[in-house]
Amino acid sequence: MSEPILIWGAGAIGGILGAYLARAGHAVHMVDIVEDHVVVMRERGLHIEGPVETFTQVLPASTPEELSGQFPCIILAVKAHHTEAALDMLVPHLAPGGYVVSAQNGLNEVVIAERIGAENTVGCFVNYGADWLEPGRILYGNRAAVAVGELDGRITDRVREIHALLRIVEPNAVLTDNIWGYLWGKLGYGALLFATALTPLSMSDAMAQPDHRSVYQALGHEVMRLADAQGIRPLGFNGFDPEAFLAADRAGMDASLAAMVEHNRHTAKTHSGIWRDLAVRKRRTEVDAQVGLLVTLGKKHGVDTPALARLVELIHDIEDGRRAQSTDLVDLMVPLCS
Repeated sequence: MSEPILIWGAGAIGGILGAYLARAGHAVHMVDIVEDHVVVMRERGLHIEGPVETFTQVLPASTPEELSGQFPCIILAVKAHHTEAALDMLVPHLAPGGYVVSAQNGLNEVVIAERIGAENTVGCFVNYGADWLEPGRILYGNRAAVAVGELDGRITDRVREIHALLRIVEPNAVLTDNIWGYLWGKLGYGALLFATALTPLSMSDAMAQPDHRSVYQALGHEVMRLADAQGIRPLGFNGFDPEAFLAADRAGMDASLAAMVEHNRHTAKTHSGIWRDLAVRKRRTEVDAQVGLLVTLGKKHGVDTPALARLVELIHDIEDGRRAQSTDLVDLMVPLCS
């Protein structure tokens, strides 16, 4: 792209995107609300570290208050529950005819499209492992699935351009005509990761617990039933098998869980970002914007979601200090899911 790409949110996902694109010679401008992070990025550079690659890249960066100008392409990479607030700030910086790419977890494309129009919104799915460690430092823990597509399934010039950019970060990034399938697959996978965050265990160790298998099976099944109720065909990735969870095929779900455990054994990012929000950063998670949204959709479509609803309650208990992270919390879900 000849004009600068604005990346709104320079955390784990956005930071890696910006550093890789800038290193490849593309003009980017980073925006983040953490002033110390912004200062380090533009003065000393953003340090990417981990088993994938280690390098430091100086990046033009601003806080939202410092930013000026308009941009034809904005990549939004903030937490799902911060989407509305980010849109309030970024929309004035979207050039006429420009578009926003949602590199987030959840169904934020719906929120963005309601604000700026579906024709100005591009869907994006990112599953590589990364953590914001401190101002100017991001862990790149592992490569994983990445996909991009228009909301209506068309293959357009602009989505081809974004695909080419994403391949700089992930060479196997997919240009898809079913971005909703990827996003719903991620919702199923993500529900399981929220359950691992109830515990102090790594993602792999938590999902590998035999006594908790029914919980992970029930969560995945409920999400896939919701997708089916909406006529969505979820796509699998990195071990997650949507068809097995939809059918509640125990052998298939067991095989899928084993594959997800194996995938997550090979990453320096051992715990989910949800766990990190709870255990390290002591802040609220995306649970309402992701799992809570699914519970609401279940009521709308007449699909029971008892496991998802209980998961939301338990995450809230940890956020509000009523409970501590423990495998005992997953035990509380077992009778509901067996």
